[in-house]
Amino acid sequence: MARERTPVRDRHGAEATTDLLRAVLALAADLDLPSLLERFVQASTQMTGARYGAINILDERGASRTFVQSGVPDAVVAALAHPPHAIGVLGRIPDEGVLRLADLTQHPAFLGWPAGHPPMGPFLGSAVRVMGETYGYLYLADKDGGFDTDDEAVVTALAAAAAVAIQNAELYAIERRRERWLTAGQQITTLLLEGAEPEDVLAAVAASAREIDGADTAVLVLPGVGGELVMEIVDGHAADELLGLPMPPGARSIEVFASGVGDATPSSVQERHPLAPMRQFGPAMYVPLRSGQESLGVLILLRRKGARPFGPADLALSETFAAQAALAFVLAEARAGHERAGLADERARIARDLHDLAIQQLFGAGLQLEQARQDPGARALAPRVAELLDGAQRGLEASVRQIRATLRALDDVGVPPLVDRLRLEVAAAAPLFPTPPRLVVRLDGHVVDAAQSEQGDVERIDAACAARAEHVLAVAREGIANAARHARAREVVVRLDVTGGRVVVEVEDDGVGLPAVRDRASGTRNLAARADQSDGDFSLGPAPSGRGTLLRWAAPLG
Repeated sequence: MARERTPVRDRHGAEATTDLLRAVLALAADLDLPSLLERFVQASTQMTGARYGAINILDERGASRTFVQSGVPDAVVAALAHPPHAIGVLGRIPDEGVLRLADLTQHPAFLGWPAGHPPMGPFLGSAVRVMGETYGYLYLADKDGGFDTDDEAVVTALAAAAAVAIQNAELYAIERRRERWLTAGQQITTLLLEGAEPEDVLAAVAASAREIDGADTAVLVLPGVGGELVMEIVDGHAADELLGLPMPPGARSIEVFASGVGDATPSSVQERHPLAPMRQFGPAMYVPLRSGQESLGVLILLRRKGARPFGPADLALSETFAAQAALAFVLAEARAGHERAGLADERARIARDLHDLAIQQLFGAGLQLEQARQDPGARALAPRVAELLDGAQRGLEASVRQIRATLRALDDVGVPPLVDRLRLEVAAAAPLFPTPPRLVVRLDGHVVDAAQSEQGDVERIDAACAARAEHVLAVAREGIANAARHARAREVVVRLDVTGGRVVVEVEDDGVGLPAVRDRASGTRNLAARADQSDGDFSLGPAPSGRGTLLRWAAPLG
């Protein structure tokens, strides 16, 4: 049985005022928005004696996005198609003041009841305004004897108190979200400084942003081939439909990337989006990933149609997080560059020490041995001692040759030959496959023994591929990684072919082939970008054997 309500006018004045003050204080003390809205509706019905009460929060088109009610059984609410919109009588409630009706069914704007809706007569409606803007509407219905001016006064007082309480609750929620954003930003920075893969860090950026901002989907739009902006990372709903889509001319993400100024858009903007998969969403927010004057990409947060729109606070907090993440990427790259420079300096120091100290000492020791062997008294030495002296002399000469070879590897920037670096990449991947990967190197049509590293051919390959060496290594690394992660391959072959003024890199596996549904594609897209930068070409398709995948990257020698 419904709880009996005693309206304010049926009590003594002091008691009624006390009850109203208690209700106001209870609203002010509640910082949880859903609980606050329920408390507001309950206080309004209890203090006016209304059988039914509700607060309706609408989106920018007048459709209900949050509806909290009291009095109608849950089973009846579930049977109704949707909460009421701002149409008919409900659309006539003024933004200032109240709408009081003896019988709402007699109003000219009454449109009838939805199927299953309980009949209602007396009605009192009021806008709830927060910071000068209409936040939602309070509906009260079915009071014995109808509503009067006392009820209007009660509702006006409660609405004013609720407005302040709602503002406080939203400010409290913003502060809590700000803490979560700061924590997420610190986690992203930590991942980068610990050396995590950039693609994994970007995926963490998208996942954190989607969770904290209550979005259904988070998209990272990043520069791809030729500077074209592409949806590289997608987390959440419709990821398979959005992943890899290029941004068409005039897209808002292109404007945000160029200007560095974020934007929150209503549902009506998404309905006209040039990309069809984007039209299934409602509110959207475009946040630049920018550090200083450098744009790294755009973070897009999407909610489904009918969801709460993104507000100024959402945009401000997201921009702070995105700027922190972008700065972390820039600093991590600078740190990596500093470490590379430090490594080069250390290798140069080691080379100098080997040359100035070790070789000179060994050379001096070799001269002493040579003098000992030439000394007239050496003829009197036993044959075994003479043999030991000869062996020591040969050992010293071999040590000097080995150190000089090491010096050549440490020379300049201290980078070993390309063939040796490829051999190390392939060898390092051995634990990832049942059969260790193989490396096949060809120079002008003949096979070079990569394991023995035939010095003349290795130096020719290194010199010819000097401008493409980093691309070659990146292609091999990405191809091996793809075979290990996705292909479930048993065997992998990496081929390097340098001939006719071109370098060709192939990675072939015997795995399950290309998936029907794409996962993240940023790695292979980066290889396509490398081919484009080198005036070359890139392809990824079935292996000639009919089983597995063949990755092929080719470019002219520069």
